[in-house]
Amino acid sequence: MDSIQLTGIRCYGYTGFLPEEQVLGQWFEVDVILWVDLSQAGNSDAIEDTLDYRSVIATVQQLVKTSKFALVERLATAIADGILQYERVTQVQVRLAKPAAPIPDFGGKITIEMTRKK
Repeated sequence: MDSIQLTGIRCYGYTGFLPEEQVLGQWFEVDVILWVDLSQAGNSDAIEDTLDYRSVIATVQQLVKTSKFALVERLATAIADGILQYERVTQVQVRLAKPAAPIPDFGGKITIEMTRKK
């Protein structure tokens, strides 16, 4: 199956378990893999025969910027569900990262990865 990969979608959002995370916000990084049949577009060279990934990026950005969930797992699920609304997408993988999670003495990154099918 063919795929389109969109990486490095960086947005400021308000999802987090701590109350201050939902008030002050923080940066999130999102990568998605979209399983789409690209055979028709590969032959026609016409945008209407593929997925316009600009709209997928806008969907991800809107969800990150406006959602206020306690868990990043819920935000990742909302992103996956939003992307699966696109007719051409049959499966999606979402990697959602919090690059600066407010955890004492932790300088790493928290990442959730999930794959969902229609």
